[in-house]
Amino acid sequence: MEFEGKVALVTGAGQGIGHAIALYLAQNGAKVVIDDAGVNTDGTSGEEYKTLADKVVAEITQAGGQAVATTERVGTFAAGQRLVKLALSSFGQLDILVNNAAIMRDRMIFNMSRREWHDVINVNLTGTFAVMRAALPHMRRRKTGRIINIVSTAGIIGNTGQANYAASKGGIIALTRVCALDMARYNVTANCVTPFAYSRATDQIQANTPELASYLEGAKKVAPEHVSPLVGYLCSDKAQGISGQLMGVRGKEIFLFSEPQRRHSLITKEKEWTIETLAKAVDEDWAKGKLTQLRSDLEAFSYPPFV
Repeated sequence: MEFEGKVALVTGAGQGIGHAIALYLAQNGAKVVIDDAGVNTDGTSGEEYKTLADKVVAEITQAGGQAVATTERVGTFAAGQRLVKLALSSFGQLDILVNNAAIMRDRMIFNMSRREWHDVINVNLTGTFAVMRAALPHMRRRKTGRIINIVSTAGIIGNTGQANYAASKGGIIALTRVCALDMARYNVTANCVTPFAYSRATDQIQANTPELASYLEGAKKVAPEHVSPLVGYLCSDKAQGISGQLMGVRGKEIFLFSEPQRRHSLITKEKEWTIETLAKAVDEDWAKGKLTQLRSDLEAFSYPPFV
């Protein structure tokens, strides 16, 4: 019972990865606030999803755990305050925050509307910050806390047709790093997890090549439950010294991403660089396998998962 006596808040916990994480924390002793707005992957209302939060609470309580449900839509500071207030009024404290709620509205960048951009940024990036902003003063006073932000390789590598989604997830990675720096003196850690798991989101990917079709078949073997142990570890006391990190989980494989760092340098012996001398130096040095490949996250992780 690693989390006995602790309270967790998990957004987007009605199904998929959020559901698996919430159950894992509850099974290991945590009292859990289950937040799920009951929407489709694009954020629009979905009638069949409206009772998901209540069903997860019933699942936890029937197994002997404690949980409360809410259908709060993340994306505003008021929503963040209400979620944290619910945790405090229900269980008296908040030890763990897992920001998992997100929506997707894919469109090629030259066709993306202002609404499609703003809605995804508001839910994914602003929503994550808003709940963190509400939770961190409480954690700071108690000098303890764990923040786990669920991101995506789209925010690291990029993906065709996902300018809004990739930007939101990339922003969360930077936000998490700053949170780790700001909260280090208060014994509060913040980390990102990029999960690979078959879900409603991956189910929408269209297999337009034989290679992608083969990849998606392999992806179906990676369950949301594979993500839970890594999140649980980062939420535990055993991970006290781990903060500001970006980790991934793909079936039985867990990996650590490096932060962007200076990789290679060019130094001119002349008074200053010119377009011609810089072009020559890049062609002679950087163009020989040192420049970052332009590829999608699906191409970067095209090998079969370990399951």
